[in-house]
Amino acid sequence: MEFPPRRVRDFPRPPAMERSPLPVRIVLGGVTIAETGAAWRILETMHPPTYYLPAEAFLPGSLTPRPRRSFCEWKGHAVYFTVSAGGRSAVDAAWGYPDPSPGYAAIRNHIAVYAGAMDACFVGTEMARPQPGGFYGGWITDAFLGPFKGAPGTEFW
Repeated sequence: MEFPPRRVRDFPRPPAMERSPLPVRIVLGGVTIAETGAAWRILETMHPPTYYLPAEAFLPGSLTPRPRRSFCEWKGHAVYFTVSAGGRSAVDAAWGYPDPSPGYAAIRNHIAVYAGAMDACFVGTEMARPQPGGFYGGWITDAFLGPFKGAPGTEFW
């Protein structure tokens, strides 16, 4: 774990982007579907980090493109994927920015996942907890202090 823990209220807007100092691993259906020491994390005010892994870190066939699209005022247009492994599938549980805004070009060909849709997501050896709510994709670890946006009543923080 990183010390001292960082307060998410101190994260900037627009969000900062930095390399994860720890490896990241994702498990679905009892299978490690992605693992890398080259993840990026996005740090936005009141949010736990969202981790973006290189697309090549995912097992071949574990990501299936979906028609869903969304727009982030900072990163641009996102595309979504169903994540499948070990007999489980999580629809629209992963996303990426194929042509991100210039300030976020480093996450081109990188994929993020909703921790709550996976069996487990690890930062180093710590299992991350999903950010509250169903919209945001941050991963909560002991390295970051809340409160975290996402729960009912936090929409306008």
